[in-house]
Amino acid sequence: MSEPQLPQAVQRLVDAINAADTEAFVAAFTDDGYVDDWGRVLSGPAGVRSWAETDAIGAGARMTVLEASTSDDVTELRFGWSSRVFNGESSAFATVRDDRVAAFRIPPHA
Repeated sequence: MSEPQLPQAVQRLVDAINAADTEAFVAAFTDDGYVDDWGRVLSGPAGVRSWAETDAIGAGARMTVLEASTSDDVTELRFGWSSRVFNGESSAFATVRDDRVAAFRIPPHA
């Protein structure tokens, strides 16, 4: 089964996580980009790097996109996540601006 087609900016984010490449992950975001993980918002390059180091790349994360749909500049993702912090399926919304990710939001599970 192949992964769903994603906008290039979102694919770079996924690829960076799976390659354990923090620099590529930070570079995938706009300068004012942010991660909102269950209401914990980490902004700008330092915030994005911090999240990558504690919750994603630094936690040995692997992200498998299961479903994706894009409307305008927002891609909704359903993905499998495996790491030392969280294992299971989750959803996220990635907003793209100027071919980079402006926001990566992971809402709390319902």
